[in-house]
Amino acid sequence: MVKPAKVLRIELGVGDCMGVSEGCFVVKRKDGTVERFPFFEKSIGEVVLHNNAGVSTETLACLCLWHVDTFVVRGNAVVGVLKSIEDDSHVKTRIMQYEALKNGKGIAIAKQIVLSKLEGQNMVLRKYGLEQLDLSALKSRIEGLNCDSLKDARYRLNQIEGKASQHYFNEVFKLFPEWLRPEKRIGYKAYDPLNNLFNFGYYVMKCRIYKAILKAKLEPYLGFLHALQHGKPSLVCDFMELYRYLIDDFLIERRTKFHKRDFVAVTDFVLHLRMGKRIHLCEFEAGRLAEDLNRLFDRKVEIPRIKHGKRQTLDTLICEEALLLAKYLRGERNSWVPRLPLI
Repeated sequence: MVKPAKVLRIELGVGDCMGVSEGCFVVKRKDGTVERFPFFEKSIGEVVLHNNAGVSTETLACLCLWHVDTFVVRGNAVVGVLKSIEDDSHVKTRIMQYEALKNGKGIAIAKQIVLSKLEGQNMVLRKYGLEQLDLSALKSRIEGLNCDSLKDARYRLNQIEGKASQHYFNEVFKLFPEWLRPEKRIGYKAYDPLNNLFNFGYYVMKCRIYKAILKAKLEPYLGFLHALQHGKPSLVCDFMELYRYLIDDFLIERRTKFHKRDFVAVTDFVLHLRMGKRIHLCEFEAGRLAEDLNRLFDRKVEIPRIKHGKRQTLDTLICEEALLLAKYLRGERNSWVPRLPLI
């Protein structure tokens, strides 16, 4: 029997429910409409369960049996994944991912991630007429690194990437209104509004990338550019570096829509010794921004799909790149060079 292509993506929210009846997945929407998806005619590729969606235990069992990727989402974050016990049968991929830490592939992947990140940043700088990075010189330095270990490669690559990103954000921040402009780029525990905008955008992207990594049967917590650290999905962080420039471009295009009244200050305790005010978007504006960011991932990009089609959504592209990385790790491809969408 030939399995039908898995192309359908179903999202269930408040008041929606999903069940099984007569060989079909049945979705009942809160407005009363009913959708039926026969097991053998229409194959669901992904189900996303938002807050207070109703799903029966029998439905969850069928989603597992039909290998439908099912994610539990709270707010904008993926908090759980429904797995079939057969998902753990892809052990070769994970074994080769671990072996890449020492066989040289990990260093090659880390180099490629930094190269791709710098290429994406230069696209943004070029689009807005800002001072670009010297990509040829940076590429020569990165490719010329002769490292004995992945740990050494990480250290040296992060030095190159850090200096380039400092120049990049110094240029990018000039495009934003002066009242919104920070002195420098700050990730974790930022207090100013613009850095928190960037962090929010990256967080929404992180959830999409996390799903792509899981679909490819890769280990999210075993990365190459980012070091192994408890509680840190380092491979997800690696993949985020490839697409951050798309979030940057999205926020730059939206910069005239941000107003002082859209932001609120929240008291934050730091090390229990002092208090600070973290400034971020109010709840309503944050919800609107998240909706627009999610639509960004449904946007078509002019990059052919692996098997068919000359275009695909950004979300599909990210999933394909994770699959291609897995193939490279397993030795099914000679190299891995991420395909970056133009902006």
